[in-house]
Amino acid sequence: MTGELGWVPPEIDTTVPNPARVYDFWLDGDHNFAADRALGEQILKIMPGVRDAARLNRAFLRRAARFMVDSGVRQFLDIGSGIPTVGNLHEIVQQADPSCRVVYVDREPVAVAHSELLLQDNESCLVLQADLRDVDDIFDGAGKLLDLEQPVGLFMLLLLHFVPDSWDPMGVLARYRDRLAPGSFLAVTHVAADSGTERLDEAIEVYMSRQGRQNQPVPRTHDEVLAFFDGFEVVEPGVVGCAMWRPEGAGDMSDDPAINSLPYAGIGRKP
Repeated sequence: MTGELGWVPPEIDTTVPNPARVYDFWLDGDHNFAADRALGEQILKIMPGVRDAARLNRAFLRRAARFMVDSGVRQFLDIGSGIPTVGNLHEIVQQADPSCRVVYVDREPVAVAHSELLLQDNESCLVLQADLRDVDDIFDGAGKLLDLEQPVGLFMLLLLHFVPDSWDPMGVLARYRDRLAPGSFLAVTHVAADSGTERLDEAIEVYMSRQGRQNQPVPRTHDEVLAFFDGFEVVEPGVVGCAMWRPEGAGDMSDDPAINSLPYAGIGRKP
């Protein structure tokens, strides 16, 4: 890691790669360790476009956040928020309206520790350590900053493909939907099983070989990702390749059509 290690929780084994830190490496962030960089480089040799896919996901975050602000939302809940890096959700929405409030949630202690460090002087942000499935605890904690009777922008970016079917992701999402106020939005990105990206299966095998039984990716088809929006009104243009969700310029696209569709992206509104 290129920064100071003093804030890293002592129980963290920095020799084991972590999805959030590998993602941070692909975004050229500073909050990753040698093991994360080694795995990230190994996957880049198999799929050089994966760094572009990470960038496209970050660009979608920006567009989705601005869309929600333009739709009147002023409070946000980011589940699986990961390591803070350039273009964080709070930076985007508070630039649009300084009154916006953001709650970040992650189960990774390093992500939480550094988020707390980054946000210690921002009274409009809160960081929680919790698992996606801890819905009641998350809403109880978020309620300390957010008015949950009002619409919330809920983000789950590059998260749900780490949720195995045995966890009943549809049931988990239904619990979030039921707790959200009408007018709330859900933003999702998810690795596509049917994007036609070459060597995706090989890259996943390498990833899984370094992760053990935890954090194993589960790519899903378009129809499976669309099903996560059950009970929401899907916003146009629907669930599409990440780069195709309302791109604003060439920087929101890749030269590789398969990479443009590698993460699916979509936004739904709770009626």
